[in-house]
Amino acid sequence: MVPTRRGVVNASLFSVALTIPGWPDVVGRMERVRQETAPRIGMPDVDMVIAMTEQLSELDDRFGGRHARPMAAAFLVNTVVPYLRAQAPDAVRKAMMSAASDLCYLTGYMAVDEGLEGLGQRYYLKALELAGASEDHLTYCTTLRGMSVQAVELGHSATSMRLADAAASASPQAGPRMRAFLAGQQAHAAAQSGDVSRAMTHLREAERAMDKAESREKAFGSYDPAALYYHISHVRHELGDLPGAISAMEESDRLMYAVYRRSHAKKRATLAEFQMQHGHLEAACVTWNKVLDELPLVQSGRVDRRVTRMFGMIKPHLGNRYARALYDRARTETPAALHA
Repeated sequence: MVPTRRGVVNASLFSVALTIPGWPDVVGRMERVRQETAPRIGMPDVDMVIAMTEQLSELDDRFGGRHARPMAAAFLVNTVVPYLRAQAPDAVRKAMMSAASDLCYLTGYMAVDEGLEGLGQRYYLKALELAGASEDHLTYCTTLRGMSVQAVELGHSATSMRLADAAASASPQAGPRMRAFLAGQQAHAAAQSGDVSRAMTHLREAERAMDKAESREKAFGSYDPAALYYHISHVRHELGDLPGAISAMEESDRLMYAVYRRSHAKKRATLAEFQMQHGHLEAACVTWNKVLDELPLVQSGRVDRRVTRMFGMIKPHLGNRYARALYDRARTETPAALHA
């Protein structure tokens, strides 16, 4: 599938009727992959797959899914699948399936970032299968949560809530950082569903868990206060608190590590939309200009869609000099396909 810069998601490729296997239904039950004549693999091969997945994740964070996904897909097909078919002791085979599960989740996440919703789901479902076969609870729950994020971004509130709850219930022994990671998404999904009580309950749970997690250790590259403030912002926005949503998104952007260029662009675009909804046109233009600063190095369908929305939101205000300057700059620096 050849990636293109698209401003509109084909949401019909997102299935809201997916049958999501529960943890007891997948744990240890993957049909044994037929062993072909192949070199025997060991833990160094597993370590290599893990290291490559980490590198691909870093590229995704910095530049967006459109850059990194083709490399991830090629690595999965050309290297990891043969490893899954190779001869190996049971412990090594199990570890390799766990590593493959994490790579499938990441590849699905990058596909969703491109706007390839159906492809992302297929990777996610394979990640669930491999996670169950390898008894990898962490990747199983992370993948269900990723599917919930995909659903909430497409407006499928009930599906997002079901997936977020499934992720939380499948991880009863989660540590505080994982608990915050899961509860934050539950809060967002509940808020979008209009369940104020559940949204606030989950948000308080996420805040308490994050306090515990931060008191133990700082964790670069995992769920952190910047991510929590992102969820707080969306919950407040869904509940009609625009000033609170703006304040929380500004704090999320301030706390986020600079290397996460794609996430900065997405958050700032969301912040600008909130500012516009609150009637702060000139502040929104300043924020959108920061998005354009990042855009040359970001290849992300999610960010592309935000740019298209930007055009639609500022067109009625071109009599304002800040809006006109932003509009003219954006038309010069972005692909014509994104111009609403």
